[in-house]
Amino acid sequence: MKIRYVLITIVFLAASALWSQTEEELEISTETGTLKGTLLVPEVEGKTPVVLIIAGSGPTDRNGNNAMMTNNSLQLIAEGLSKYDIASFRFDKRGIAASASAMTKEEDLRFETYIDDVELWAKQLKNDSRFSDLIILGHSEGSLIGMVAAQGTRADKFISIAGVGRPAADILREQLSAQPPAVTTMTDPIITTLEQGQTVDSINPMLNSLFRPSVQPYLISWFKYNPGEEIAKLDCPVLVLQGTTDIQVKVKDAEMLVSAKPEAEKVILEGMNHVLKEAPMDRMENF
Repeated sequence: MKIRYVLITIVFLAASALWSQTEEELEISTETGTLKGTLLVPEVEGKTPVVLIIAGSGPTDRNGNNAMMTNNSLQLIAEGLSKYDIASFRFDKRGIAASASAMTKEEDLRFETYIDDVELWAKQLKNDSRFSDLIILGHSEGSLIGMVAAQGTRADKFISIAGVGRPAADILREQLSAQPPAVTTMTDPIITTLEQGQTVDSINPMLNSLFRPSVQPYLISWFKYNPGEEIAKLDCPVLVLQGTTDIQVKVKDAEMLVSAKPEAEKVILEGMNHVLKEAPMDRMENF
């Protein structure tokens, strides 16, 4: 599986080089605005596989960056793939960077909105005669988005990097467990209610950043997906990569994904953090 060894080399070394390639800006129209992204095509004879790269959660752009941190992790993957004669496409999610105008009202946003966007991009790439196989690669939250989109688009391969193996509600509970008991006493019932598909009218102001009324419909739509169930539905080759010094997603998540999809390949990269850099486990140095 050529892509396996290419990805191991690229994400761990995060090295860039100069080679012959063509860069194109692509866009697609949606009901709420235009989405934009970068297509990187190596200059090769004949067709080449293309990797559709999906960024993680939050205000992360096509290159893997946000306002708080520049790491270029996804850009480095794209450039590294090109070095190995593999094309790639990475895009700004709706509401982010060049796709900012496509953002819908927060109360109208659903997890499926991101899945639909990926399926639109996948369709465009599959219709491009320059490409042979379509490989979907999802990082972090993009892993779950990619799993579901890969089903609808019948992707030829799927790659999960730092993807969780548990429902988002379980992850959120785990993260909040580090807070004082008074906080979890308030948050646990809210999460349970959202899991049941119901909104919560009364939210303590200190919890608005997580559970404000306008974001609850999105959380409800997100919580209903179980990564283990979704990855098991894939009928294509699957590669699961996880770093040992990732303080956001654990090695046990990769193990859970492979347990749900036993035929998947699992690669654990020693010393790799969440943004695909070599880093120690210490939180202050892990960026």
